[in-house]
Amino acid sequence: MKTRKKTLKISFSTPKGGVGKSTMTVLLASALHYRLGYNVLVMDCDFPQHSLANMRERDLKTIMQIDYHKKIAMKLYLRINKKAFPIISCKAEDSLAKAQEYVDQLSIKPDIIFFDLPGTANTKGVLTTLRSMDFIFSPITADRLVMESTLSFTKAFIGLPETDEHNKEQKILLFWNQVDGREKTGIYEVYQSIVRELELSVMNSKIMDSKRFRKEADGTPNSIFRSSLLPAELQLMKTTRLDKFIEEFIKIINI
Repeated sequence: MKTRKKTLKISFSTPKGGVGKSTMTVLLASALHYRLGYNVLVMDCDFPQHSLANMRERDLKTIMQIDYHKKIAMKLYLRINKKAFPIISCKAEDSLAKAQEYVDQLSIKPDIIFFDLPGTANTKGVLTTLRSMDFIFSPITADRLVMESTLSFTKAFIGLPETDEHNKEQKILLFWNQVDGREKTGIYEVYQSIVRELELSVMNSKIMDSKRFRKEADGTPNSIFRSSLLPAELQLMKTTRLDKFIEEFIKIINI
């Protein structure tokens, strides 16, 4: 696959914690890098916990200790003939410069750089970094607090005065995450109408809730889902409708 000339900067961003921005970052990065042939770089700017960098350390231990994962990993990396996508820990205020510094050293430029940022907008560097993104994807759930905080932040963010850092072609899309199949569709219809009134865009695909989102790799066969070293199993992607989300995601970013 040819590497596109421009490296896209993308962030899963939300002002509300626990809605899935870090999980979505690693799921998309793994699917794109290991299964779909794109080259990915992840900037873990969520200081000080650096959850994705810590996940990578746990994933390495899992693969070394569990034969099932070790065999899967060996087979995968022989087939794709490239290394795991890098995860670089940094502060939000340094993320753009550090990403550029890293990319400048590469012979093959990444197609996408994911920026996993702190949820608190007043953290130094967060707004500046967000404004330079090509795409921002914001997870929402059918929860009043999540909706209110996300919608108010998104409208305020869009309304910020232009600066030199502002990417004028930036696109912001909301998407439904952690959708409970037992919930009445009327709840989502009400929220959808509110989003339309605010003239915001929502993706068509919805990601279904699953315990898999809260569980990392273990020794169970066909159970790989949230991992920074292996892509999610296809059947688990279908169950959560993550496969449909990725299809729509690729069309939106036009990669």
